[in-house]
Amino acid sequence: MTTRSRPRLNLDPRTVKKARALARQAGRPIVRLAKHHTTVSVERATLRLAGLSGADPDGTPWANRLLDAARADVGLEHGICVPVWDALLRQDIPDLSRLAQQAAVGQVRFRIPEGRDATRAKAAARKSVAAGVRKVDARRRERDRLIKRWGDPLQKPWIYLIVATGDIYEDMPQAQAAARGGADIIAVIRSTGQSLLDYVPEGATREGFAGTYATQENFRLMRAALDETSKELGRYVRLTNYASGLCMPEIAALAGLERLDMMLNDSMYGILFRDINPVRTFVDQRFSRQVHARAGIIINTGEDNYLTTADAIEAAHTVTVSQLLNEYFAKEAGLEDWQLGLGHAFEIDPTVPDSFRLELAHALLARTLFPDAPLKWMPPTRHMTGDVFGGYLLDGFFNLAGAMTDQDILLVGMMTEAVVTPWLSDRDLALQNVRYVVNAAGRLAEDFAPRPDGFIAQRSKQVLGESIDLLERILEHESGLLDAIADGTFGLMKRPADAGRGLEGVATLAPDYYNPAIEILDEEAAP
Repeated sequence: MTTRSRPRLNLDPRTVKKARALARQAGRPIVRLAKHHTTVSVERATLRLAGLSGADPDGTPWANRLLDAARADVGLEHGICVPVWDALLRQDIPDLSRLAQQAAVGQVRFRIPEGRDATRAKAAARKSVAAGVRKVDARRRERDRLIKRWGDPLQKPWIYLIVATGDIYEDMPQAQAAARGGADIIAVIRSTGQSLLDYVPEGATREGFAGTYATQENFRLMRAALDETSKELGRYVRLTNYASGLCMPEIAALAGLERLDMMLNDSMYGILFRDINPVRTFVDQRFSRQVHARAGIIINTGEDNYLTTADAIEAAHTVTVSQLLNEYFAKEAGLEDWQLGLGHAFEIDPTVPDSFRLELAHALLARTLFPDAPLKWMPPTRHMTGDVFGGYLLDGFFNLAGAMTDQDILLVGMMTEAVVTPWLSDRDLALQNVRYVVNAAGRLAEDFAPRPDGFIAQRSKQVLGESIDLLERILEHESGLLDAIADGTFGLMKRPADAGRGLEGVATLAPDYYNPAIEILDEEAAP
């Protein structure tokens, strides 16, 4: 793999240090909040790690049915594990699936045991959940072996391409064709609206809405298809899906079990763009990131979305603030720099004078602030007008900006963006655009050095300064980041902490709360 040339802006180290310190200060209360709450999805993810899978005849997952039955008897604040494993041991039921089936028809009652019964239930729960975490560890080691056997792409940026037919059996050959055409990462776009489902659909799915449902079986099928193509091509092709929405922790667990390589996982996206309750989101994202850290999964954050609702010049500093917050939350959860696919985008109105120089300034600022993170550079969408020739040119400028500023993950822009769902031929043309620009630019980043007092350097410093100002204003709020989100600071969306979808699935922890998954992820590093 080529070595990054590391183009740099001459940023004041004290200013950068201050920005990170303010992000930590804004993020710490959120982490404390997350540590003192649980959610239905955190508890269901724990059951899934313990081996519970499948669904009833109506399609409701057994994880949901079991949690709902136990919660009706004893609440959520103690955690699901102690009452569930107590019931298994007390009634001599052989496994979680059988327990869920009996609980769903009212044949099992749950309690909070005490003394030796509680100790036995905790030990049994930890044993089962630890076995699931070991499976995640095994899939991580498997990825490492396959990369060693088949090899990584020879150069960066990694080319990231989307498939999304709604039918997993159509997605697979399209993904394989994309990999043969030069894509290094395949992202399966999730069906519209799945983020608002408080359950994970079961099995292989053949009908979706502008995307394909994220299910464990769909993960398994696509991973197997890309493994075939990786062997054929002699390079490991990575697979991406979405750990977001109301089932963020569960999907993270399933991704770890099925060896996905990257997951969309932003700390605030669900709050801002899906109106999911902020507390629910922050609790879920911490657990999901702990799982991603353990599984060796690279997260992709969603700062590009801010620029689809707010002006890309005026709101540039909100992207930087979000990146700093995402970095803090991710590292607190155990993710390393190489797993931080922090997002940003090429979304400035191309009719603005010096728009390309502004894009370079913003991209180079991100590259300089996060030198060891695999940044995810997103193509133009907001100002794609339907003029396919103009769109193709704009995507070429986007690709060039990525090459000049050493972006690591480059999402392929489509000239038919906002017009139609891309044809395979559209994807092929888009890949040709990327290949031409990246090959022609070569190591142009080695020669690209903005003047210290020039337009690009000054704009970068301005955005960083505005980011610091915004972080200081966030800290002036009585409830810090939660109040800032409620006031519409990010993406112009106002989301109060006591509203939004999924709030009813949040519980404050009781003193005797127990979750072996959190215990294991907190105390053990990935082997």
